Amino acid sequence: MTQARPRRTVLGLLPWPERQAVAEALRTETVGGLVLLAAAVVALVWANSPWSAAYESVRDLHFGIPALGLDLSVGHWTADGLLAVFFLVAGIELKRELVLGELRTPATAALPVIAALCGMAVPAGLYTLTAALGGGSTDGWAVPMATDIAFALAVLAVISTHLPAALRAFLLTLAVVDDLGAIFIIAVFFTSDLNPWALAGAGAGLVVFYLLQRLRVRGWWWYVPLGVGIWALMYNGGIHATVAGVAMGLILRTRRDSGEEEAPAARVSHLVHPFSAGVAVPLFALFAAGVGVSGAALLEVFTDPEPLAVFVGLVAGKILGVFLGTYAAARFTKARLNPDLAWADVLGLAVLAGIGFTVALLIGELSFTDPEQTEHVKAAVLIGSTTAAVLAAVLLRRRNRVYRRLWEEENRDDNADGIPDVYQTGVR
Repeated sequence: MTQARPRRTVLGLLPWPERQAVAEALRTETVGGLVLLAAAVVALVWANSPWSAAYESVRDLHFGIPALGLDLSVGHWTADGLLAVFFLVAGIELKRELVLGELRTPATAALPVIAALCGMAVPAGLYTLTAALGGGSTDGWAVPMATDIAFALAVLAVISTHLPAALRAFLLTLAVVDDLGAIFIIAVFFTSDLNPWALAGAGAGLVVFYLLQRLRVRGWWWYVPLGVGIWALMYNGGIHATVAGVAMGLILRTRRDSGEEEAPAARVSHLVHPFSAGVAVPLFALFAAGVGVSGAALLEVFTDPEPLAVFVGLVAGKILGVFLGTYAAARFTKARLNPDLAWADVLGLAVLAGIGFTVALLIGELSFTDPEQTEHVKAAVLIGSTTAAVLAAVLLRRRNRVYRRLWEEENRDDNADGIPDVYQTGVR
């Protein structure tokens, strides 16, 4: 008689190498998230102060190289230039997940991928339904689709939860898949005035980038000028320049060769990730989050169909999509939830996923051409993300006693050898 195969545990203890990699990524994102929060607050205060004209003047100041098609405003440099660095890091993280992490096998990838896909599809559907019922434009359907991992981790830091590593890793993987979906949507749906020659040049640059990796060529003096050239050609080609960042991140080699201390992807991530989290994303937030928050403007978030649809998509859509997607994936794969956790913990993460700050602001700028409508949509992103953050804080704080116990068990190291005892005894 054949013995039944044991059911896989969802959100169980992470393998030690995976936990180390996740902890390093989350540490940088948490610090960057706190800087991001500060930048968003400064933007809101500045844009609603007597010096708001100065804010707009700085944001709209143009500089660059017109002959190369790169005469951009400060706001556009942060959105098209600095966010390319953010998406470079996202591409590296996605490649690491696909090669070494949770996405490398179908069994472990099913849960976060299904949860992320549902967490994108349901908000987009709710946006479309809400906007259509209100007689508004459905152009912003992609705005509430992405999760801002840095903002979410900053919320966790502020409310001081001891979320177990598995829950944090699940949130990170969910955000990585979200970022891939966002960049796909940006590349496919937000292209204009395509320039085939520039795109061909960008493609040729990516081929050279790939060959340099295959030939194990090292040295920043090869890659930095080439990367800047690919970015500029992609921008002039009519595809949003952030796509270049993801493409290069996916090309970087993730497995290290014999004798190498680190693979190129890990090396680049260590160098670039702090700049991305601590400088690039906060500067984008500084010039994207400065919207008017007068009583009339806030009222329009809940009366105009487009901003209301964004709010509904972020707050209701993300909760339903991520939670129901996770539950369905667990049932479909016949997996069981970690007995130390409850579905209420998954619900808390689903609410936290409604924080869609950075990428939502970017897609909001790309979706609407009317400046006033863009401002209203941005206000909806801010209000929706704040609402999700407050709801998540309430839900997760209620379970913090459980999280603290699990965190202490995961990190106990009685023999002080640097490896938690749970990885040596196999007993939690």
